[in-house]
Amino acid sequence: MKLVIVTGLSGSGKSTALQALEDLGYYCIDNLPVGLLPAFAAGLAKGVQQGYENAAVGIDARTLTDDLHHVPQLLDEIKHGGLACEMIFLDAGDKTLLKRFSETRRKHPLSRLGMPLAEAIAYERRLLAPMFARADTHLDTSETNVHQLRELVRGRMEKKGRSAMSILFQSFAYKRGIPADADFVFDLRCLPNPHWQEALRPLNGLDAPVAAYLAAQPAVNQMGEQITAFLEHWVPAFEAENRSYMTVALGCTGGQHRSVYFAQRLADHFHKMRDNVLIRHRDLT
Repeated sequence: MKLVIVTGLSGSGKSTALQALEDLGYYCIDNLPVGLLPAFAAGLAKGVQQGYENAAVGIDARTLTDDLHHVPQLLDEIKHGGLACEMIFLDAGDKTLLKRFSETRRKHPLSRLGMPLAEAIAYERRLLAPMFARADTHLDTSETNVHQLRELVRGRMEKKGRSAMSILFQSFAYKRGIPADADFVFDLRCLPNPHWQEALRPLNGLDAPVAAYLAAQPAVNQMGEQITAFLEHWVPAFEAENRSYMTVALGCTGGQHRSVYFAQRLADHFHKMRDNVLIRHRDLT
């Protein structure tokens, strides 16, 4: 039995993540009071939830705020008790959270304290700081819709069951910002840009003409070989430290050609050696 704690900022997608885990067969509880966590974990260790191999609980600012500071200590106690446990922290930028609450017209959980929305978000970040620091995995959902987040969570947890660490290769556009949850970031903007080839401009890095153009560039192959060698050397080192996930972000100016090509190229290469490889093109249109 394994316990997954899903936490993070209100509006970041925690409910969606829990639903994805439920689809994978997890026994899920949303908004479990922190004070009940030890007893719940003890029951799991004894096999109380028969018929389930894993469980997940959502813990956030809706619980008593004073209890949030005790979560890291409780997790250590649960692990020492013999139950496998990990924490996933979902985050998003302030502008994204403000927009989501505005669009859905939902109240922020801390609005009961009489705070304006922006102040409630900032206060919640401070309250959850100990859990952010303790989390095993951070997922930034600023540029992720509901369907993408569900697939990301499902993909990572499914792959996690097959081997120790899953690797996500993610392409992105620098003009839209670097992914906040990236472990490694590679800047590809110095490479030849297919955008300046009129015939290739409307295509993307998944199209054969673009791939052929980039594969014919010496600089592209040199960087590709060096990035591959770097990851082949260091991925096992991170895996040996019991890491569950790794995100490798590859960026170019528009997120359409070079970054997409490299993400696909690296994913194809590592998929030959591992069964836990994921790929996502954040800004591909």
